[in-house]
Amino acid sequence: MQNQQQGSAGWRGTTILTVRKGNKIVVAGDGQVSLGPTVIKHGARKVRRLAGGKVITGFAGATADAFTLFERLEAKLEQYPDQLMRACVELAKDWRTDRYLRRLEAMMIVADKKDSLVLTGTGDVLSPDSGVMGIGSGGNYALAAASALMDTDYDAEEIARRAMKIAAEICVYTNESLTVETIDLDAE
Repeated sequence: MQNQQQGSAGWRGTTILTVRKGNKIVVAGDGQVSLGPTVIKHGARKVRRLAGGKVITGFAGATADAFTLFERLEAKLEQYPDQLMRACVELAKDWRTDRYLRRLEAMMIVADKKDSLVLTGTGDVLSPDSGVMGIGSGGNYALAAASALMDTDYDAEEIARRAMKIAAEICVYTNESLTVETIDLDAE
């Protein structure tokens, strides 16, 4: 299988980062959409809320594939309300075994108050040891920057914004037009 961070042209077009620190979980994504060497759009929205706002998800990969996965995840969240891990495991099983779904080229970061997860088409449902995860062409740059900023006084959102800015300065497939969604862990 291709390197999921920097494989085919379908993988080059985004950076998604999640940071869990203090009383916040943040998912940030850039807005650039590239087709080969051409920037097609600067302000795409690759981060969105699901499950009535209780879950934040971001995707890296082919756009049509991501919309399919958003719909499937939404259905799993309806089937397993307030059980993000179970919904993601069930989606990953389908993604790996379904003839149609297994051809989808995307990765997802999914987070709620309890869990932060990366989902892949190989059936992986990964939870980080730290409160930081990054995917997409600039994911490793954002991950490194955010990890370095975790010991500062910055809150989760400021860490995510600064890390995404650093990734945009390094990765040509990432820009500074961000979508940032936050869940306050103290809120009911």
